[in-house]
Amino acid sequence: MLAPVAAGLATLFASTSLTGVVSGWAWFGYLLVAVVLIASTGLALRSLRAPTIVVGLAQLLVLLFLITGAFTTSGILKIIPGPDALEELRGVLSAAAEQIRVGLPPIEGTPPILCLITIAIGLVAVLVDTLAVAASAPAATGLVLLCVYAVPAALAEEMLPWWTFLLGAAAFAGLLAVDGNHRHRRWRNREAPGLGNSASTLSAPVGVVAAAIAMGLVLGTAVTGVGTVGRLPGAEGGGRGGAGGFGVEPFTQLRGLLDQGENVELFKVYGMGADKKLLRAFTLDTYTPNKGWGLAQNGRAQQGVQANQPLPPVKGDDGSGPAREIRIEPTNWVDNWLPIYGVPRTLTGLADNWLYDPVGGAVFTTTKQNAPAYTETAAIKEPSKDELRRDDAQLAEVPPQFVQVDRVDPRVAAKARQLTENESNNFDKAQAIWSFFTAQNGFVYDTKTAEATDSDALADFILNGKRGFCEQYASAMAVMLRSAGIPSRVAIGFTSGTPKGDHLSISSEDAHAWVEVYFQTKGWVSFDPTPLLDGRAVVPPYLQTNPSSTSANDTQEVPSAPKPSVPATGTPRDPGADPNADGGANQQEEEPLWPAILAGILGGLAAALTVVTIVRSHLRYRALMRSAPSRSPEARAPARGDGGFLDNENVTNWLPLIVIGLWVTAFAFLAAWVSWWFALALVVVLGGLGTPTAIREIKRRLRLQKIASHSPAAADAAWRELLDECADRGLPLSGGDTVRVAGRKVVEKHRLDEEGRSGLRTVIGVVEKSWYSDKPVDDQALGPAFDEVRKSLKRNAPMSWKGRLFPRSLRRRDK
Repeated sequence: MLAPVAAGLATLFASTSLTGVVSGWAWFGYLLVAVVLIASTGLALRSLRAPTIVVGLAQLLVLLFLITGAFTTSGILKIIPGPDALEELRGVLSAAAEQIRVGLPPIEGTPPILCLITIAIGLVAVLVDTLAVAASAPAATGLVLLCVYAVPAALAEEMLPWWTFLLGAAAFAGLLAVDGNHRHRRWRNREAPGLGNSASTLSAPVGVVAAAIAMGLVLGTAVTGVGTVGRLPGAEGGGRGGAGGFGVEPFTQLRGLLDQGENVELFKVYGMGADKKLLRAFTLDTYTPNKGWGLAQNGRAQQGVQANQPLPPVKGDDGSGPAREIRIEPTNWVDNWLPIYGVPRTLTGLADNWLYDPVGGAVFTTTKQNAPAYTETAAIKEPSKDELRRDDAQLAEVPPQFVQVDRVDPRVAAKARQLTENESNNFDKAQAIWSFFTAQNGFVYDTKTAEATDSDALADFILNGKRGFCEQYASAMAVMLRSAGIPSRVAIGFTSGTPKGDHLSISSEDAHAWVEVYFQTKGWVSFDPTPLLDGRAVVPPYLQTNPSSTSANDTQEVPSAPKPSVPATGTPRDPGADPNADGGANQQEEEPLWPAILAGILGGLAAALTVVTIVRSHLRYRALMRSAPSRSPEARAPARGDGGFLDNENVTNWLPLIVIGLWVTAFAFLAAWVSWWFALALVVVLGGLGTPTAIREIKRRLRLQKIASHSPAAADAAWRELLDECADRGLPLSGGDTVRVAGRKVVEKHRLDEEGRSGLRTVIGVVEKSWYSDKPVDDQALGPAFDEVRKSLKRNAPMSWKGRLFPRSLRRRDK
């Protein structure tokens, strides 16, 4: 059993390297369940002498059952994958791939990411178990485990935590030591010639590996770096620490899930006062059906002028109006975009590699990097409604990338024409489309888009689902504007933030997407169709009923709800989510924590009792070794204490069973945290495998208790237990054999050593006197003698795992 346990621990400890790229620890619970299932499956099938290929396939099948039960909702009996479940699983993995593509580590442990991690590490667990146990080549697992470290090390901005290397090295050393002990300490169930029983001999492999690990760490500190950047703690040199932070990616999506994560401050803004303005990072000009908005040629054609030089004038600001000096200090921002307000006139504090694109309205550089603090002088005056009504754009003068839109579903174009057919100017048309995205028309803000019912994602959102977050609202309005002949683009950036003292704090919760509409003299003007519900909505005067009122988007009455935040994926996220706006329909139910808490409590109790059991066994073994030279039954008998916990045989004899039961229960509750169906399957499997062993162990403990308490039935209990021990080892003794004939068979078949034969003679004598003599039997020596027989059987005829899992003694007629 040591090899499968060591292989599982090596896999789990190596997986701790994922802490560098995945936030939180939810993923570790899934991996723990997966590794336990894989190891248990291999152990059970190998005890039945199943071929290695069958064991491997069964482990993969169990892993598939786990993935189906935990991450899909359409499996047969919840855990068996059918066509629907496999299709759902494909979607989950696609979502995971997309999150990885756009994310910055450490990314949030969303269900798609948890699914991908469980599959990857589950496959590693199967491979490590096969190499270490079936192939007896644990050294070969080193390459596999190294690959587990290589992926997070290549992705993480910062060096992986030092303790994950220590855990992985210790687990790999233990795996090698277990194999070395198996190969060199024993040969055909006997001690190998020339090797003693000293602790130094047993620990030699561990010592060699530990010395190699220590040397490697020292050399690594002195010579090179570990991970993607920097050096080991304490090393000197020019290793530059990686910069962790958040960024946003240049695209929107039409379907998907708004992942919630930790809220992180990104900017401190000084000089805005009480004004509420949108902070733009960049704009998107190209729509792709069923995908969303992005940059033409993925931004490769983007051009600009040096941002720290005088900036060219753009539409909407002729340089004569009032300006505002705004200082922006990034705190956790790592990207190749710098957000700005309105139309910038000057930008100071930037290096020469930062460029300003007057067409796209963005400040950018070619590589992601830590952003410096900078000062923007900006024109932030808003036009009036009347000014915009008189300012329709001349399409011939608008860059074509802001007008073109291809392959728009005819139903979407028809809906845009219907909304704007009674309006005479572009502003009123834009306002009509903006007003369409309200609760009165069935639209609901949600962290997840509705289930797909149409092949065209945009038409599905506008006409059917009407459920989503800012990316869907902005994408839909921009497409409808262009289909109505109005130049538009999607802006990505942040809402106004939260006042803190003398500055505004803009965090990852404020990330947002909205629409900008082009007017001939006023330039790009903002329209935000997403209903923001927590007071952070930015509604300019030209969209208000009157300057002192707020728009319909601000006044919708909805229940208060926790605000979602943005994970490290970099995709825009909205504040003010209202997950209960639809009365609770189609909401993701938050997983209850009590199964995990209960699993932790039971696991802690099981760990404590495991330590007690091991310490007690060690103390009893040392006491037995000290008394061994006397060889008298009285000296070898366990010492009787004062009835305390450790000395109470009635309690401690049952400790191993209690510990096993607690571990199984803890794992069952941990599995229930993943899926109740999976927990039920786990209990059924473990129950099917463990019930025969548990019944046999209970019978053994009851008999040993009779022997230890000198019960009148002690001799009979000892003999029946001896018959069961032999039956479990493949030697069923006939009921017609006399006690002495049965004893000779035991000695010959199981090759008992001198201590075992001596103990067996004592046991046979006590049994014969108990059965055939009328005189009282002195059974003081029965317990120590029977203990010597059992130890001799363990040394010379160790029981197979098949005999442990499916004891033949349970089928004996004479119990």
